[in-house]
Amino acid sequence: MQEIELKGVVVKFPFQPYKVQEDYMSKVIECLQDRKHGVLESPTGTGKTLCLLCSSLSWLLVKKAQLQMQVQTADCLDQVASGNDYVSQFSKSLNKAGGKALVENPNAAWENPKIIYASRTHSQLSQAMQELKRTAYSHVRVTVLGSRDQLCINPEVAAEPNTMNKIHMCQAKVKNRTCHYYNNVDLKKDDASITDNILDIEDLVKTGTKLRCCPYYLSKELKQSADIIFMPYNYILDPKTRKTQGIDLNNNVILLDEAHNVEKMCEEAASLQISSTDIAVCIDEITHVMEAMAKEEENPPDFNSEEADKMVAKDFTCDDLVVLKTMFLELEKAIDAIQIKNREEGDTYPGGYMFELLARADLTQGKDQLVIDKLDKIILYLTTVSGTSFQKRGNALQKFSDTLRVVFAGSTNANYRDRIRKCYKVYIQKDQPKKASNNPWESKNKINKTEGKLICYWCFSPGFGMQNMLDQGVRSVILTSGTLSPLKPFISEIGINISVQLENPHIVSEKQICVGIVATGHDGYTLNSSYNTRNDPNYIASLGETIKILSCILPHGLLIFFPSYPIMKKCQEEWQRMGKWSQIENAKAIFVEPQSKHGFNSLMNDYYKKINDPTLRGAIFMAVCRGKVSEGLDFANANGRAVLITGLPFPPLKDPRVILKQRYLEENRVPGVESLTGQQWYQLEASRAVNQAIGRIIRHKNDYGAILLCDCRFDNPSFKQHLSSWIRPYIKKFPHFRGVVKELREFFKYAKEHLPQPANTHFDVSGMALPAVQAEFDTTAKRRSNSNFVAGNCTTANDDDTFDLSTYKTEQMFEEKSKDKKDFASLFEVKQKTAMNFATSKLQQDKESSIDKMLGNIKEPAAKKRKLKITPIDFVFDEPLPIVCTPVPSTSSESPMPEEKKSSREQGMKYLKAAKGTLSKENYEIFKKMVANYKNKSSFEELIMTLEELFMSKLKVRKLFVGFRTFVKKEHLKSFDEYVEMMEGNF
Repeated sequence: MQEIELKGVVVKFPFQPYKVQEDYMSKVIECLQDRKHGVLESPTGTGKTLCLLCSSLSWLLVKKAQLQMQVQTADCLDQVASGNDYVSQFSKSLNKAGGKALVENPNAAWENPKIIYASRTHSQLSQAMQELKRTAYSHVRVTVLGSRDQLCINPEVAAEPNTMNKIHMCQAKVKNRTCHYYNNVDLKKDDASITDNILDIEDLVKTGTKLRCCPYYLSKELKQSADIIFMPYNYILDPKTRKTQGIDLNNNVILLDEAHNVEKMCEEAASLQISSTDIAVCIDEITHVMEAMAKEEENPPDFNSEEADKMVAKDFTCDDLVVLKTMFLELEKAIDAIQIKNREEGDTYPGGYMFELLARADLTQGKDQLVIDKLDKIILYLTTVSGTSFQKRGNALQKFSDTLRVVFAGSTNANYRDRIRKCYKVYIQKDQPKKASNNPWESKNKINKTEGKLICYWCFSPGFGMQNMLDQGVRSVILTSGTLSPLKPFISEIGINISVQLENPHIVSEKQICVGIVATGHDGYTLNSSYNTRNDPNYIASLGETIKILSCILPHGLLIFFPSYPIMKKCQEEWQRMGKWSQIENAKAIFVEPQSKHGFNSLMNDYYKKINDPTLRGAIFMAVCRGKVSEGLDFANANGRAVLITGLPFPPLKDPRVILKQRYLEENRVPGVESLTGQQWYQLEASRAVNQAIGRIIRHKNDYGAILLCDCRFDNPSFKQHLSSWIRPYIKKFPHFRGVVKELREFFKYAKEHLPQPANTHFDVSGMALPAVQAEFDTTAKRRSNSNFVAGNCTTANDDDTFDLSTYKTEQMFEEKSKDKKDFASLFEVKQKTAMNFATSKLQQDKESSIDKMLGNIKEPAAKKRKLKITPIDFVFDEPLPIVCTPVPSTSSESPMPEEKKSSREQGMKYLKAAKGTLSKENYEIFKKMVANYKNKSSFEELIMTLEELFMSKLKVRKLFVGFRTFVKKEHLKSFDEYVEMMEGNF
């Protein structure tokens, strides 16, 4: 461990920190020491999480030591006689040390601050906890909070699919002490396997199952004494969840990692939607409880039965039910009376309109908590009582209870109503009717006879939720991420006083990244995924062809991000129809991000397996910006060597919430104060999603990769300035697609030769892996097992042309085999099944001839037999090297002309002599190895890359590249000619 002193605090770090890491930790300590709030951006791969943990925990340990010393000093003062001069003198010195409050009140209770580390998902939290284990602070007391969905191990409760029902079932069992897992928490919470280890969600469940104690309530117990608490940040930003989880923010430090999502989370946590149908279902559920109570009075339950012991005592009366039903009926009338003027787009009202609407049902400030308490008791009864139908489990009542919690969340604050009017809008539109259901459990009484309405209570200010959180007495808030740029608009949106800022550069060099704007496809068609062109067949075809070519060039893992799921689905369907999908899949196995969470983890594991398989050429993961793949997943090293963005992920332009957000920003702009316009916000939403997707690949200081922006709109200066600051200096625009290909080849060639390669990663001379095998999984297209890889084409081989991947051998085996060869000509000796086909010519078999010994026996299907007249090539470097192959009709009975046979033999020998005489000894060895590998593996891409490396540097030597066509297998001829044509165009 390295020790470094920053602002008077000694930080223990696993290694000598970089300058950017020292700067980052200094800013963190500055925030904590001075009770300031900060916004810190540090690109992914700079050790942001590690720095955040080490600096904050080192400060915490120092702070705890200071507080302990102050408490001990206060105890000593109690024992000193009153009026002693020593007390007066000691008080002055203690004031200087910050102990003024203790001197004035020696018996004051000082609590140690806690650190609350919050991120978006539990997978991100697990990664952070693994980082903590690597540090010198792994001894601190740690816990992680999660939901019952993740932590409950009671079989009966865990089997309940509905989250709210699961909560109430758990509460009922806890109240009745009928869950033995909960009953064991007090007995097991001090077990060494819990207190001596850092347990993430998965570890908590395993440990709880082993000890037969509840992980959910165990984490709550550990929270009381923890130094650092890990939790998803909706637990902090959502007032409802914060109260439910019992999270105390007073005097605590909040670290919001991956904070690029905080704005959206703040708005969503403070917003709600409720429909007239929901109110009708509330009335139905209250009526059901009233009927159930009436039946119980007529037929009292047998209290000696086992079921009666499980029933929850009703903490409400029939009068309570009558009052609530009357309230809901009045509210239903008030909603029905609303006239929607703009029936197509809906009507918008000020935020305060929600209070007016609830007041019509006599729901006003002060009464809200009484109603919430009664509703919670009724919901508990509905959830746990036997005989309740699936449609009457209190879900609608729970939704209305949550509505009241949101609307009256800060009603005790004097300025609350003013903030509501400024930050909120009420949007009312027609509720889309649901299709008729044949479900016998569904009540017919809940259907409104009048037109249904949807009431949206939307918050458009992230600062509203942030300020609500700060009102709880938070000591300091640090918002950090790798993608917060540009900082000024972000800080403006957050709406709190940010006094500490940092925008760190990346620790990687310019040689480790290749960033380019690909404005046109291979065919020269403009790439533009805007609304007007995204369905254009020419655009879709050009994009597919571009991806096909790039998939052959880029090694290992390739991430392709689309603006939305519909666009990705459209492209997939069209490429499958055109045949391009199978062509792309022949280059790399394809994985597609599912919209649901089902099977996602297994899909990711399959992707990683394909990448790590040395016999494959890697894989492609097609995903969506703002989707599951773009957040928190690690594609380090070979898992992500390139990321390709196919378009700008703008929010839906005609979405009512998007329209009102832009209108809100325009209405609240203050002259002379820098703030976002509606259009700037709209563009920022797209750029931040792009930044987040880009951040998937460069994950550490030795990592490298390519970033390709495949949309001409990326060249807009206003968009460029919104990209992360570490990317902007390296952005290139390629005038044509050939430049893209050349740049990528040079970049990955340099990376192979000069940059550290991760262990156990297959990376051959060409910078590309071996051909991919068939990939079969739910979200990809399946291909026939007898399809061969042909760059630029998708072909189905005949029986004589097929090859078996099981016969492939490793590079080392080929090298050992080649060492046993006595001469270069013997490298061309092949078995009849895997015979090489040179050009489109067919040489008659003559086992005694030397040319056949060099070229091997050629066997073709009888139907394809034909004789080609080969024009000899003279290897004189002053002259061009044409390859002229003129088909000549023939029959199987014809024998080759002696001149033709002689010409082919002479041509082959001339080429070998020219190559040997031109290449250095080292390069000639590479050439021999290339031929051997091509013979055994049929790796066309490896062949092309090696030929280019050997023969494309000088004009004269370049002609040997073209001359190798004589030895190219027939299935690769078309691709070879296309490649030659493309490369010649670059010179």
